[in-house]
Amino acid sequence: MAYKLLSNLLHGANCCKTKRNGALHSNGMLFHTSRDSHEEILSYEWYAKLYQKITRLTHLLKNVDLVDGRMVNVTDDSVIINERMEQRMRIFKSFVRAFIGCPSVQHTIQKNVAASSGDANCARLVCFSKPCEREPMIVNSLTIVSNFLKVSAQQRKSVRLTICPQVTQHRIWVGAIDEILNGLNLEIGLLNDQCPTKGTKMGQQIVSSCLKFLAKTETSYDRDSTSWMRLAPAKVVDSHISSKWEEVLEMFNDLIKCLENERGLLYYVSKLEVMKEGLAQIKDVLADKHIGYKEVRLQESLVQKKLSKTLGHSSKCLFTLLLYYLNGQVRDIEVDVCGGIYANGSDNKFTLCMGRILTSDEDKMVWSGVKQLDRALGLFKFLWETAGMKGVLDLQGHLWSVGATERSLTYRGNTFFLHGVSL
Repeated sequence: MAYKLLSNLLHGANCCKTKRNGALHSNGMLFHTSRDSHEEILSYEWYAKLYQKITRLTHLLKNVDLVDGRMVNVTDDSVIINERMEQRMRIFKSFVRAFIGCPSVQHTIQKNVAASSGDANCARLVCFSKPCEREPMIVNSLTIVSNFLKVSAQQRKSVRLTICPQVTQHRIWVGAIDEILNGLNLEIGLLNDQCPTKGTKMGQQIVSSCLKFLAKTETSYDRDSTSWMRLAPAKVVDSHISSKWEEVLEMFNDLIKCLENERGLLYYVSKLEVMKEGLAQIKDVLADKHIGYKEVRLQESLVQKKLSKTLGHSSKCLFTLLLYYLNGQVRDIEVDVCGGIYANGSDNKFTLCMGRILTSDEDKMVWSGVKQLDRALGLFKFLWETAGMKGVLDLQGHLWSVGATERSLTYRGNTFFLHGVSL
């Protein structure tokens, strides 16, 4: 029903529509609504009207992007909290997704891929041709990635057993929570500078307490040196009262209550909820660097052991730890155009294509889009290889911007195509 919605936006809610044989007729324009249909019979006038809307929104949103759930001005990396602008951005991207189905755009994609590839098989790739390949995708769990890659149930068990010992290491666990809290602290600080509320003021105090707790878990010794070389920790007042991760769990609960009505912080509130799953499993584990080296190592190994045992394949907490392990970031990944996996003319070679929609073709905007796409593509390839999927998976990114000059770029060994949006 995506095109029905687009038609309403383009022509107004009162336009005449009749339904016949599964297709919608609107103002003389015929277009199919089947999610998996190969055919989309749309008139030139429909695309022309859509293009006018896209061009107008491009000027209004220039150099602004929706990066993994938050509005950002790419020019200065500032965060924008503006509900109306966010709504415009989502409409803009939905318009461009529909426009990518235009026959001339499809022809340009194929022509550019063929021109830049010396491989005849790669040149025959036909990507983003189906409506289902032009849908957005929010990647926030291993289940979503596994479903996309068609990973079997047995392979999913293998993936979990492989990655859990790596991503549940104490330093990864602490690093991920620290990343969330520091990001949240920055956002609360900005809100308190502009329009402080009782919730944000109290929230900032709780975040500060959480960060101080994490600092207590940090060990300054060299992990590669032998245990007899360790210096004994200094004696501290009330050293017999050791901290536990339960304290962080309680602070997270309080923090969520303080911030649950702050619209600009909802993403971080959702991440706090996600990490509570892990905290609940290790709440009885000590978290204090003053308990002695051997005891510290024992408690750190307990964190890893408990998290590895309890976090399942579908756990968003496990997925967050994986994101931090791979990229040093914890934000879920938003893909504007999900694409698909395409055979490269042989049984053992495939290409994963995904896309991103930009509001300008300026260098900083383009490279920001490339890096976002690379992060998404890299995650899918990591799961492909970890699951032991048959065949070699190549990665290919596509970016669209109004007025852009068609060209290809290379980043970390992968090819990214920049396409102009035009009639």
